Amino acid sequence: MSHCYASPYLRARPGSMHGYDIIDHHHLNPEIGTPEDYERFVAALHEHGMGQILDVVPNHMGILSADNAWWLEVLENGEASTYAEFFDIDWYPLKDELQGKVLVPVLGDQYGTVLDRGELKLTFDPERGEFSIFYFQHRFPVNPREYPRILGYEIETVQQSLGPEDENLLELQSLISAFNHLPGREETAPEKRAERLRDKEIHKRRLSALCAKSLQVRQFIERNVRKINGTPGDSNSFDALHELIKAQVYRLAYWRVAADDINYRRFFDVNDLAALRQENEAVFTQTHEFVLQLLREGKIDGLRIDHPDGLYDPKQYFQRLQQQGESAAEEKHSAKSCYLVAEKILTGDEQLPEDWPIDGTTGYNFWNLVNGLFVDPVSERRLDRIYRAFIGRHADFKELVYECKKQVIDQSLNSELNVLANHLSRIALADRHTCDFTLKSLRDALTEIVACFPVYRTYVSEQAATERDRAYINEAVDCAKEKSTTEETSVYDFIRQVLLTSQGEGHPQFYQRSVFHFAMRFQQYTSALMAKGVEDTSFYRYNRLVSLNDVGGDPLRFGITPEQFHREILQRSRSFPDEMVATSTHDSKRSEDVRARINVLSEIPLEWHSRVRTWRDMNTDKKTLFDDGGEGPTANDEYLLYQTLVGAWPTGERAEHPSESFVARIRDYMLKAVREAKEKTSWANQNQDYEAAVTKFTDRIFSSPEFCDDFVPFQRRVSHFGMLNSISQALIKLTVPGVPDTYQGNELWEFNLVDPDNRRAVDYDIRRRILQEFRNLRGKSCDELAPFARQLASNLDDGRIKLYLIWKVLNLRKQRAELLQRGEYIPLEVTGEQAKHLFAFARRHEAETIIVAVPRLCSQLLEGEPRMPCGEQIWRDTKIEVPSEATRFRNLFTGELLPPTEHGAYFVKHLFNNFPVGLFVAAQLIVAAV
Repeated sequence: MSHCYASPYLRARPGSMHGYDIIDHHHLNPEIGTPEDYERFVAALHEHGMGQILDVVPNHMGILSADNAWWLEVLENGEASTYAEFFDIDWYPLKDELQGKVLVPVLGDQYGTVLDRGELKLTFDPERGEFSIFYFQHRFPVNPREYPRILGYEIETVQQSLGPEDENLLELQSLISAFNHLPGREETAPEKRAERLRDKEIHKRRLSALCAKSLQVRQFIERNVRKINGTPGDSNSFDALHELIKAQVYRLAYWRVAADDINYRRFFDVNDLAALRQENEAVFTQTHEFVLQLLREGKIDGLRIDHPDGLYDPKQYFQRLQQQGESAAEEKHSAKSCYLVAEKILTGDEQLPEDWPIDGTTGYNFWNLVNGLFVDPVSERRLDRIYRAFIGRHADFKELVYECKKQVIDQSLNSELNVLANHLSRIALADRHTCDFTLKSLRDALTEIVACFPVYRTYVSEQAATERDRAYINEAVDCAKEKSTTEETSVYDFIRQVLLTSQGEGHPQFYQRSVFHFAMRFQQYTSALMAKGVEDTSFYRYNRLVSLNDVGGDPLRFGITPEQFHREILQRSRSFPDEMVATSTHDSKRSEDVRARINVLSEIPLEWHSRVRTWRDMNTDKKTLFDDGGEGPTANDEYLLYQTLVGAWPTGERAEHPSESFVARIRDYMLKAVREAKEKTSWANQNQDYEAAVTKFTDRIFSSPEFCDDFVPFQRRVSHFGMLNSISQALIKLTVPGVPDTYQGNELWEFNLVDPDNRRAVDYDIRRRILQEFRNLRGKSCDELAPFARQLASNLDDGRIKLYLIWKVLNLRKQRAELLQRGEYIPLEVTGEQAKHLFAFARRHEAETIIVAVPRLCSQLLEGEPRMPCGEQIWRDTKIEVPSEATRFRNLFTGELLPPTEHGAYFVKHLFNNFPVGLFVAAQLIVAAV
């Protein structure tokens, strides 16, 4: 184990369960530990010879509530704020009422209703001399230029009590004048901005001092606050508060308004995560200063960049990071620069841009690749028919993605599209050849193009569009033109030229800059829409084989051949040899072990068809019938539930009687799944009747002996083959080129579902005990390993076999670092009767070679019998062609010495005798059990 791979631990929103809602980039999260705790953590890592990779979040920050100082300053000062350019705010949207303002969609009801209920409260902090408006825990600073509304409210009363010459009254009047003369919130000239930010604080301190000095003035202010706050039941009493709120930099609004009117860019559609403008060098410096200091001090060794597709110019961002990383390496006198990986989701045949100065992706592309090895492509049409028969309709995934994207635009990301359309309209109006394109026609065309976009985004930059970018843009525009019902399609050609930035050629510089800026902003939008429309909607609706529905996956890529796998690994090893390779992360829709089980269904389509028909018939009476003739759950959601149970069902004794906690997990998962699908219910519009029906159905099938008696034996057989899949993919991950990542808990079987299920606490005590058992093998001879390995293989349910495999291979990686990190990847040819069931490759570096061989599609190989894929009866004449210079090998897991090769090949029957997978190392390199 070389590095600890940490989630974000900068200061986040209090109570954050994930750390992606950072509110302060300059400090550690105190809820995780103190600076002293952190130093001990780093020291412990170094003591064990380990480094650290940190997950950083450049795209957005947590806002709202009352704890993000940057955001609060923007709300107080508007465009005059120091941080106005830090956030991606459209200060001049189409709506007149939002000119120079930012919409804050935080209210739980209509604004007027919330106001009349007295839930918006003006407050005064006399110690800070500061006014704020609170909505429960959310704080909204009052614009200091509007303080006179409060300080001067019915001022005649305090004039009468103090007298016209009282020094405290004179100071109060002076302050009213001073606040009135502050530069306005729209004044952004550097000197005016500095004057406002300086003087407002001076005036606040004066106000605080006055309140400390004069009890009468303080009581007068507090009385005014009470009066302005109004009285619930008397709507007119809130007029003054309403006028005060209208005068602010922000427009407080019902949260549902965000979909149409929000004018700051968000992380997807999450209102309390505001996007940052990392293209602004000041933003980059402020948000990375602390992390880069940790890098310079050697406390972290690499960075994982969250959601780079949300950035204005990812390549520029990575270049800045690498420059800083190289600087840090020089300061440490280290030859190693910063290890840098990006959470980039690749689609279809898309390749990571080779001019990005990074080490690769975080491994989503790998887990979908390796997952495909354990899906039988032959069964695709059959599973199509089974799925269609069960749900009663044809499901076209491509068309579904298109429809889901348009639904997400309409329900969640409409406002961002409005911003783009408004920008595009200004470009069109500036040229006499395009000025007749109406705002509606431009918006409609944009909607079609983004709904048709085939990848998360392109990377058009000031260096113009690459051929790959051009191909994606042309594909999207051509598709949109085909789907369009308008007779005038020239608007699509105009948008095509804008996206390619060629529309600006021959125009004034301001026009060219506007075209370029639009193209860049468009790219940020398509990535958010793809994430919400595909990952978070389509993947919950298209349930043919849900093990394919994971981040970066393509449900239409129904399995791959070993030859395809080899080609892609060779390509990746040439371009990004140090890319991370993962099989589970906190973002997985299903853990590696859940996917491995569900994959087995592709091997047994007829049996699966028989079972789901039986379960449907026996569980029909457990559904809820609605007045409109519908039922809950729908057949599609029911089909998802059965696959989920196949994948997540517990092992061992718990399989017969699942715990209440497991039932609760499935219940929670199904609620999330149906909301994400957005068909019968959603997060924004929860259909309580339908959700109750899904929960009731889930509970009823768990309490049905008839269902469980039929389901459990089937699931246990599937689980056996799924565990063999898991072991095989774990070995592949640990031995292909790249940096293997093991997500917390996945050292043993971990049948987790989507978050928050996959972020539950891990039982490390049992893992420590098992690992100590393995360490006790040290000193034993290789001959003593085989019985131990055989015993592990005969007890798959306890998961020790997976941890044993990981432990053995990581030890080998430590001993043979150059071989596993830099060794050549050599596909090995498999021939014979069972060739389709074996996957093999070699790694070679200088004089050293290892061979990796794993079985695949084991349910077919073993004819449905839950046993080990070992022995001559199974493998018959199947053999692996090995490199000509290969020497005698031992099996790393069993210690067994392989016989000499026969004509440059190994018969597989000699490879798997006591263990279901094989890693074969030169015999002289293994002299003991470790």
